[in-house]
Amino acid sequence: MKTDIEIAQATQPRNIVDVAKRLGINEDDLELYGKYKAKISPRVLKSLQAKPDGKLILVTAITPTPAGEGKTTTSVGLVDGLNKIGKNAAVALREPSLGPSFGLKGGAAGGGYAQVIPMEDINLHFTGDLHAITTAHNLCAAMLDNHIQQGNELNIDPRRVVFRRAMDLNERALRNIVIGLGGRTNGVPRESGFDITVASEVMAILCLSMDLMDLKARLGRMVLAYTYDNKPVTADDIGASGAMAALLKDAIKPNLVQTLEGNPAFIHGGPFANIAHGCNSIQATRLGLKCADYLVTEAGFGADLGAEKFLDIKCRVAGLKPDAVVVVATVRALKMHGGRAKNELGTEDLAALEKGIPNLLKHIENIQKYGLPVVVAINRFPLDTEAELNLVAKKCEELGASFALSEVWAKGGEGGQELARKVVEACEKESDFKFIYDENLTPKEKMNAIAREIYGADGVDFTPQAEKTLQQIHELGKDNLLVCMAKTQYSLSDDPTKIGRPENFRITVREVRLSAGAGFIVAVTGEIMTMPGLPKKPAALNIDVDADGRISGLF
Repeated sequence: MKTDIEIAQATQPRNIVDVAKRLGINEDDLELYGKYKAKISPRVLKSLQAKPDGKLILVTAITPTPAGEGKTTTSVGLVDGLNKIGKNAAVALREPSLGPSFGLKGGAAGGGYAQVIPMEDINLHFTGDLHAITTAHNLCAAMLDNHIQQGNELNIDPRRVVFRRAMDLNERALRNIVIGLGGRTNGVPRESGFDITVASEVMAILCLSMDLMDLKARLGRMVLAYTYDNKPVTADDIGASGAMAALLKDAIKPNLVQTLEGNPAFIHGGPFANIAHGCNSIQATRLGLKCADYLVTEAGFGADLGAEKFLDIKCRVAGLKPDAVVVVATVRALKMHGGRAKNELGTEDLAALEKGIPNLLKHIENIQKYGLPVVVAINRFPLDTEAELNLVAKKCEELGASFALSEVWAKGGEGGQELARKVVEACEKESDFKFIYDENLTPKEKMNAIAREIYGADGVDFTPQAEKTLQQIHELGKDNLLVCMAKTQYSLSDDPTKIGRPENFRITVREVRLSAGAGFIVAVTGEIMTMPGLPKKPAALNIDVDADGRISGLF
């Protein structure tokens, strides 16, 4: 059996100029990065403002398991399936982070015959967006420490610097560090640390900005530290926002690539959904809605994470309204939620499936709370039995959700036609889109609304540290900001061991971070980390390159 990278390398891509023409984008509006990838000029979106939007389809999933769900694969296969049935469709995805690419997960460009290409480029340096974000972030950090070193005119308290550094790799040894050692000429000693780039506020700002000037304004509002008399210090205060925006002037432009079947794919921005807001950029989504009749986009991890943030944060900021939501699941994963081990999933087990299905049903219920139609896509595996598939279909139909089998991994767009037809039907249904919380609620009320309505928790507890930060946010007049929950992806709760649909639990917010530029407050729950570590056997051990530059082992 061919690996994903072997399948991708065996495909001859179309010239990206021809892919762009399908969207009505001329070569003059492309900034080419070779033959198969390009950035799109901002003037394209400006010229299309009067054009009506296409249909917006969000792809999300059940709570992840080691058995896999295939959300990105389904998103890509759905777009290929929509084009197979005669629709003008495109997909908008996030850029993969080098952290998981070299860590536990491996590549993140879909799989099998439902991939975006050039797969190696997308998973590695691509067009340099993540490097630009990392550099802009660390420039700001360097300018802040330099200000403290060079006389500290703003009276910054070094003990209250909240802006950390960033890098796009998994590196647990850098989570907490001490900088400025070695004497006066080497800076002011203080505690600091690194977050992975995709958790950086700069990444969130790039993804939530409407244009370059909005980006610069948001960067300037970032709170970096506090003075000895408790006043916030922003990036504008230290004069960093202009230089940061200059580093990001190209990174904010959406990237265009293609699926294996030559259909358009926008890939831009890459925040994680467990520690950030988990959606691709507003720029790419808005552009895709103007250029295609159907735009498929995904939000990271389960519907409790990426979909909640897509709907409550991104849609609110950008004024978006999805027409349908696809929830991806597998029989294998549902049996794991029912208590079966990964090596036991090859045999029929209706009892375990029945026990695990409530996880899927909770995610369906959550999407329905937003007033949106739901289509369940079962990513079919060869050993799934008819009895198991029928059981899942029955449970979905009882909740009023459509159901379709997806075989896009093995068959590409041909295996996504049933799902495509169900999605088109769902897009024509009446909907009553609404948010889970009112932005005028207090931060605590917003967090409790998410925990109760989306996670199924009994409520939220706050550590003394979190309480103190929330009080500071209140005193700064920032209670109206949205909420971005940082939570384990492996459970609806904040305890990764509680699989299925846990009940009678509470969420603990141990830390709160103010992301004033992004426009939200990050609530860090449980033991979630904003700088992941490498596993015992990282994916990097399998990656290699030959004398011709051909990469192997990426996924």
